[in-house]
Amino acid sequence: MTGSNTKPTVLLLAGGPDAERQVSIDSADAIKQGLIDAGHHVEHRLIDAITLDELRAMPGEVVFPALHGPWGEGGPMQDLLERDGRPFVGANAATARLAMDKLGSKMLAATLGVRTAVSCAFNSFDAEPPIPLPVVVKPVHEGSTVGLFVCRTIEDWRHAHAETKARGVAAMVEPYIAGRELTVGVLTGTTLPIVEITPADGLYDYDAKYQRDDTIYTVEPDLPPGVAQKITQGTASVARAMKAESISRSDWLLDGNGDAWFLELNTMPGFTSHSLLPKAAIAAGMTFAQVCGVLVDDALTRVSGAPIAS
Repeated sequence: MTGSNTKPTVLLLAGGPDAERQVSIDSADAIKQGLIDAGHHVEHRLIDAITLDELRAMPGEVVFPALHGPWGEGGPMQDLLERDGRPFVGANAATARLAMDKLGSKMLAATLGVRTAVSCAFNSFDAEPPIPLPVVVKPVHEGSTVGLFVCRTIEDWRHAHAETKARGVAAMVEPYIAGRELTVGVLTGTTLPIVEITPADGLYDYDAKYQRDDTIYTVEPDLPPGVAQKITQGTASVARAMKAESISRSDWLLDGNGDAWFLELNTMPGFTSHSLLPKAAIAAGMTFAQVCGVLVDDALTRVSGAPIAS
């Protein structure tokens, strides 16, 4: 910093080696303008997988890793950030790894009394699904529904089985729950308004999230009595237990009986024009620039993880 009233320069990282690289790039483009509007100078870097030396050579007093996926959001990047020693936005490495592990996240939620469906690891030797159809098959360590399959028939299962086996990634199987898709963001310890997602074709897949314009987003939807409170409290409980209260977003399904089921928690939600946490924050009275600025301020005032000696 050049003076006491000068806001810190932010090193904004975009891209990464993961499947959600383009989402990261789009998010960072929006974040860059938000940070500029909040009064920050931004050093914007498009990266692949980088080394600690490469990170340390990049300028900036606070790091904003706008990265999505198992490397950028799931621990390896956070390991580098902790060793780098500068304040950074988002989860520390331990939290990032736990949140990226969908099975581990669900187990934690269950121990907190948060309703989540019984799920199991995908076994490439299973000719039949391990739980009754319909089921969902998805990677354990990916986001944005990359590699997700909904299996309603045994033929669907065989296709999902072959594709998942061919990818060679850790995957999981969980019951398919028909219902309303809901999400709740957390920003610096405060839960944001609930957002309901209504995809045009019924499945909130990658295209519905980022490519199509016919997905409907409803902030503070009309819900059965008590559901909003239960989802909000459950989100806060899981985020607190994971130490993901700086920024995170939890996804839920509301079935036809009015029961809400926790799915997963994301530690670096998207910041694109389609993204849910910014929509909720704006509905709560914030500007996009304030959201970006608050995250930098939070990084400066909390311990993101003890630096590790290199």
